[in-house]
Amino acid sequence: MVKSKTVIAALVIALSLSACASSKKLDTFDLSSPSPEVTSSRKQGRQILIAAPSALKALDGENVVVRSGPNSISFLKGAQWADRLPNIVQSRLAQAFESTGRLGGVGRPGDGLAIDYQVISNIRTFNIDASGSETAVVEIAVKILNDKNGTVRATKVFRSTSPVRGAGNASYIAALDSAFDTATSDIVTWTLSVI
Repeated sequence: MVKSKTVIAALVIALSLSACASSKKLDTFDLSSPSPEVTSSRKQGRQILIAAPSALKALDGENVVVRSGPNSISFLKGAQWADRLPNIVQSRLAQAFESTGRLGGVGRPGDGLAIDYQVISNIRTFNIDASGSETAVVEIAVKILNDKNGTVRATKVFRSTSPVRGAGNASYIAALDSAFDTATSDIVTWTLSVI
């Protein structure tokens, strides 16, 4: 009885060690915080809420998506986002709006602001297009919702691309970061013009 417990314990330890040895560390990436250029320095007292973006399941996680054809996707091997992609996008959008210095307040749900407008977004595309020359593609649909009366003030789809320069995971992420930076700057400039 004691011998069989010892054998079982040894097997469990051996399996645990082999599982640890076989799991490779993934490169973990984040998006940089865009600093959009805003032409007007006029400060508005309005407060906005940056809602959590919606996304299809493939984009609503930590995997970096690679599209090899119109209907086929895979995930970038050995790479992951530092958090769920919608969380990162929401955080970086909030930072971009805050960095303009043009708003009375920028928050996320639960921050307790008296909100004038909500920025509601849907991540439609956030991937490397590998079907031709490798290109990062970011497409985000945005609605500006008047929080006082529930009406949609404006809607627009923002799309940006950036070529992949170099090889390896860091090059793919740099291209996605560049495309996201352009899209975010466009989102911030447009939003400030319509509220």
